[in-house]
Amino acid sequence: MKRKLRKIPYLIVLILISIAACIVLYFLVDKVWNGSFVDWFEWNFMQTRNAYLPEAGQEAIIREPMWWKVKRLVLGAVIGTVAIGIIIGFFASYFHAKAEKRKSVTNIGKMLRDYMKQESESSDMFPQEYAEIAAQMAEIRTAMLRSEQALRNEAAQKNDLVTYLAHDLKTPLTSVIGYLSLLDEAPDMPPEQKAKYTHIALDKANRLERLVNEFFEITRYNLQQITLEQEQIDLYYMLVQMVDEFYPILSAKGNTAVLHADEDLSVCGDPMKLARVFNNILKNAAAYSFPNSEIIISAEKKDKQMVISFENQGPTIPEEKLSKIFERFYRMDEARSSNAGGAGLGLAIAKEIVTLHHGTITAESHENATVFTVSLPITN
Repeated sequence: MKRKLRKIPYLIVLILISIAACIVLYFLVDKVWNGSFVDWFEWNFMQTRNAYLPEAGQEAIIREPMWWKVKRLVLGAVIGTVAIGIIIGFFASYFHAKAEKRKSVTNIGKMLRDYMKQESESSDMFPQEYAEIAAQMAEIRTAMLRSEQALRNEAAQKNDLVTYLAHDLKTPLTSVIGYLSLLDEAPDMPPEQKAKYTHIALDKANRLERLVNEFFEITRYNLQQITLEQEQIDLYYMLVQMVDEFYPILSAKGNTAVLHADEDLSVCGDPMKLARVFNNILKNAAAYSFPNSEIIISAEKKDKQMVISFENQGPTIPEEKLSKIFERFYRMDEARSSNAGGAGLGLAIAKEIVTLHHGTITAESHENATVFTVSLPITN
C-alpha cells in the first residue's frame, strides 16, 4: 500500500508536465508561429476549385481543406503525441526505477547493519516485503554466531593447552637442572648413583624435547596447508616398517604389536601423510594401552575400500569424550596429568589427512578395548 502511495506524486508530476507541454505547443502555434503555420497549412492542406452554388444560381471559386490530407495530419499528430508520451513515460519510469532501486539498496543496507548490530534474533525491523531477506539473514547470522563460537572454543582450548604445556615444561627442566647440579657438585659420586642420576636427567630431557616438539607442532598445524603427493603404496610393507620402528616404545611397557594383513595389499595415496596417520594412531594406542598388552593391527580389502584398524587394550573412553577425540587441541583429562598426553593435534591431523584422501576415520571404545578404523579408497 505504501509503495502505491509513493507512486501517486510521480504520476501527478507526469500529468502536469504533459499539460504544460500542450500549453507551450499551443502558445507557439497560436502566437509565435501563427503566420508561418497558416501559410504552411494553406499551402499543403487547402485547395481551390470551381463549384456550382444552387442558392446563388451560378458557379463560384471555393477554398476548402483537403480532408484526406487533414485526416493524415491529425492521425500523425496523434501518433506522434502518443509516441512522445510513451518515450517520456519510459524515461520517467526508468529514472524513477533507478532512484527507487538506490533508495531500496540504501534502506536494505541500513536494515542489515542495524540487524547485525542487535544482540537478539528478532527480525521485526524488516518490512513484510523483505521477509525472504530477513529469513536468509537469520540463517547467515546463526551460521556466523556458530562459527564464532567454534573459533572461541578452539582458541580457549589452545590457550588451555599452551598453559598446560608451559607448566609441564617447567617440571622436567627443573629436574634436569637439579640432577645435573648434583652431578656437578659431587664429582666423586659412586658410579651407580651417578648412572642413576644421569638416566633420570636424560629421561627428563627427552620429556622436555617432546614438549618443545609439541609447541612446534601447534605452529606447523596453524601455518601449513596439507597437500597430497599421491602414488601407489605398498601398504603391507609400510605397516611392517612402522611396527619395527615402534618396538622400543612398545617394549618399554612390555607391549607388543601384531600385524594381520596380506602381503599384496596396496593403496593409492601420499605415503608420507598416510605414514603420519598410522604413526599418530599407533602412538596414541601405545600411550593409553595397559602394560604387557597386545596391540592388534589389521588391514583388509572390503569392496572398493581398504580398511585398516588398530585395537588396543586400555581404559574405556567415555562416549562424550570419544565424540571429541578428533577435534583440534582436545586432550582427555587424564592426559594432562601424565607423560602420555600430547598437544591434542595427532588425531585431528590424522582425520584431515584421511579426509583429503576421500576416506573416513572412526573410533570405538568399550569393555577396556579401543579400536581406530581407517577406510581408504583403493584407487583415488
